[in-house]
Amino acid sequence: MNNKLIVVVDYGMGNLRSVTKAAEHVAPSGCHIKISQNASDITNADAIIFPGQGAAKACMQAIKEHNLNDALLQAAQSKPFLGICMGLQVLMSHSNENNGVDCLNRIEGTVEKFQSSPEAKIPHMGWNQIHQHHDHPMWHKIPQDSRFYFVHSYYVSPTNPQMIQGTTEYANLTFASCLAEGQLFAIQAHPEKSAQAGLQLFKNFMTWPIESA
Repeated sequence: MNNKLIVVVDYGMGNLRSVTKAAEHVAPSGCHIKISQNASDITNADAIIFPGQGAAKACMQAIKEHNLNDALLQAAQSKPFLGICMGLQVLMSHSNENNGVDCLNRIEGTVEKFQSSPEAKIPHMGWNQIHQHHDHPMWHKIPQDSRFYFVHSYYVSPTNPQMIQGTTEYANLTFASCLAEGQLFAIQAHPEKSAQAGLQLFKNFMTWPIESA
């Protein structure tokens, strides 16, 4: 697509500089990356990158304060949409973080806390593998079981297991680390911190044709 506009959503809770720099590094000719907190920019974009970090309650509060709920939900239903870390978790129906908080409800399911143990400290932090479950345009040129960088204490549990595109093992648990449906792809890891595999994921997203999903 010529002159493709990709908006990185700024609601005050994302690692915007690193995400944007990584995306710009692999952006093809004619692809423009714009950071924005405006609902109209999200609506007019060709694709959306939705990063996030911090706690679910604070993220949802920030989304509401910026009046982004409707624009984000519409975008997540209608155009290529990449959720990253908390940008995955707040797409779920409900998070058990902060004594429970309702989320965007784009993906039916919950967000659960890891159980700490002497062998598995919480948060889950550092490099870990993602096992790909299905062929998908976002896995193009990313080898099976590639390592990505994680920082999180909670994980998603979708109602529909068919949405699970990748899983990761931690704390005696195999958890969903990637979900996908239509043109939506969301990952628990941080591709902007994940070296070549992460850069390839961004590249795949920016060349992911709308009609391919």
